[in-house]
Amino acid sequence: MPSRGRHQSTSKECKRTIEQIEAIDGVIGVIIGHSYGGKSLGQNSRTGAVKVQRIESAGIKAATQSGKGLQELFIRTEPGAAERIAAEIARFS
Repeated sequence: MPSRGRHQSTSKECKRTIEQIEAIDGVIGVIIGHSYGGKSLGQNSRTGAVKVQRIESAGIKAATQSGKGLQELFIRTEPGAAERIAAEIARFS
């Protein structure tokens, strides 16, 4: 499923990370949200890094570090798969 939503400053590294997330078993799709220029995930965050913010009933709310700031992501998951997918995202980020 292609990524949808607002994607004003998604960098190549972020697009690769989104493709990796979409390849995880149980992921329905990744929705790209707002970009926030000049913001950061924190110390030692590289472009393309993902931080899971919270798990919701329909999926996972996350943010990725783009070249220009933060990019919001919403990862749609199959029912009951969100915890496992969040742990897998944390491993490769």
